[in-house]
Amino acid sequence: MESRSRRRLGSRPPRGARRREDQGADGDGVDRISVLHDDLLLLVLTRLRSTRAAARTSVLSSRWSDLWRRLPELYFRNVSPNAVEAALTKVAVPKLSVLDIHDDYYNGSRFSAAVVAYLLRTAARLDPLELSITVWVGEKDGHNAVELPCFVRATSIYLDVGYLHLTLPAQCGEFPALERLSIFGCIINISALVSRCPDLRVLELTQRRSDDTIMVHSTTIEELSVHTDCSRFRGVAIVAPVLKKLTLNANMHKDFTMSLLAPMVENHSWSCKWHEIDGMIDRTRRLGRLTLETEKSGCIVLRLDIRSPSRSVSHEPKLQEIIQFPKCSVLELYLQGSGHVYGGMVLNILRNFSGIRRLKLMTSYWNGDVQVCPPNCLCDQPQNWRSHSTLLLGLEEVEIVHFKGNSHEVDFLKLLFRCAPLTKVIVRLESKVSKRSKGCKEIYNLFKANPSVECNVYLKLDAEHKY
Repeated sequence: MESRSRRRLGSRPPRGARRREDQGADGDGVDRISVLHDDLLLLVLTRLRSTRAAARTSVLSSRWSDLWRRLPELYFRNVSPNAVEAALTKVAVPKLSVLDIHDDYYNGSRFSAAVVAYLLRTAARLDPLELSITVWVGEKDGHNAVELPCFVRATSIYLDVGYLHLTLPAQCGEFPALERLSIFGCIINISALVSRCPDLRVLELTQRRSDDTIMVHSTTIEELSVHTDCSRFRGVAIVAPVLKKLTLNANMHKDFTMSLLAPMVENHSWSCKWHEIDGMIDRTRRLGRLTLETEKSGCIVLRLDIRSPSRSVSHEPKLQEIIQFPKCSVLELYLQGSGHVYGGMVLNILRNFSGIRRLKLMTSYWNGDVQVCPPNCLCDQPQNWRSHSTLLLGLEEVEIVHFKGNSHEVDFLKLLFRCAPLTKVIVRLESKVSKRSKGCKEIYNLFKANPSVECNVYLKLDAEHKY
């Protein structure tokens, strides 16, 4: 009976009774939101992560009219430049925790260089712990210089201000608390900026049109990410003794150079493309792509995607000279030029990367038309590669995919058996190659002559023959 009477306390009103418009959630007519402390209301409005939505609550009552002005975190999403400027003039707190201004490219708004300069000055006055500005600035303002003021309290800064050229104050000013810095698109003297960040841990750079060499010298950076799609990108110079993670995504100019002094790097993720530039028509032809990444097992895998060995031969031998690679244990080569000789080029790569333990070579993976290799083609360089006796002491495992049985392919296998202490060889035949072809018979005999090596041949239907 007692429990039944307790439920009766919260029972529905009698039939026909009118509900009050302002009654609370419990139906007792009490306005529980209005009695909340301002700090709690500010917390609720902050959770909206929208300054525009928070400002709209001003219509509720006079008490709510100024609440949004005291928010510690301000988020502007696709708000017009004039509205953002007007809102920032009404902020009633001396310091912010977060200032986030984001305008989508497809929103149609255009922020002028003058507006961006104002936003940066105002942001410096409000001195947020986290600053993020993403606005679209047209190319016509790209030559205008805008000063990036110093932020004393900021621990994280993200700037994507289109094609603007950012400059630093003439007088020395630092970012003493900055731990994470992301610069997207705009041009700035990265070396000078990093030198003013004594506690920087993470640096992310995305360049659209920089032709210069990016220089990063820091004793504190642990993660570095560099992205650029400019085909005239000259290079990277990195000195970072405590760097642990390096991400590089770039188009390599013909004069590209890379200097890397980072002995503690554990995680690599590289993607570099090199091109042939036709100066007459200012057009680039992609010749190849290099990717390098650290697997979960800890070994470093280097992948070279070479579209045309005949044109890449003049670029490929320089890779080791212009780029300071970490010690790689796995090399994967993807070659498009199905009619070209690859033995000399691959041998040169193996000689340069002496730590390679496992090699995977895939030819004609684009399945294009077979090219006819002309006499004295550049791909067959040096011409005496077949007789080389260079020791490849680290190489133990080899896998060749789309093996056609051409004489130069057989010669390359013979060279590997002669120069490397192989323990396992896998050959996967191209779909149209018969196991009775001359080239297949030659590799069968080669395998039989090396009984200590585990050799496997896979036919087009994945039938396996072991020797």
